[in-house]
Amino acid sequence: MKLRIGSGIDFHQLVVGRDLFIGGIKIPHTKGALGHSDADVLLHAICDALLGALSLGDIGTHFPDTDAAYKNIDSKILLQKTYDLITAKGYKIVNIDATLCLEAPKIKPYVIAMQECIARILHIGDKDISIKATTTETMGFTGREEGLVAMATCLLTDINS
Repeated sequence: MKLRIGSGIDFHQLVVGRDLFIGGIKIPHTKGALGHSDADVLLHAICDALLGALSLGDIGTHFPDTDAAYKNIDSKILLQKTYDLITAKGYKIVNIDATLCLEAPKIKPYVIAMQECIARILHIGDKDISIKATTTETMGFTGREEGLVAMATCLLTDINS
């Protein structure tokens, strides 16, 4: 059995006047993430973890913020395209473990919906996706609610194993 592990991390600034998408779910909040796409920090970190596991570069390599085709794109589309790259290389996802770092909003009420959304796109069980959250106890840019961070780790296995 051939296994590959990958990790990803993403950061986005929080600003007034943007919607907040995390894990493919629109979350009510006074601020949203700033980015070229919908700036879904969790899906971006997962994309980077999947790409990294197979040494395929990063999300910016495949979906550059200089390309107008990706302006305001739904990050679920980027995750689907990343999944297609992984399966084309003969791999499937075993599991994903992710951590969000943000002071607010609390994401616990949305975790199940995030897991279900991501699972549908990646053709895995929702219990194969762990999503946790933490704060920085009001320290730093996340503590001041200036931005948010997501980290993800994935395990892939060769389909032919």
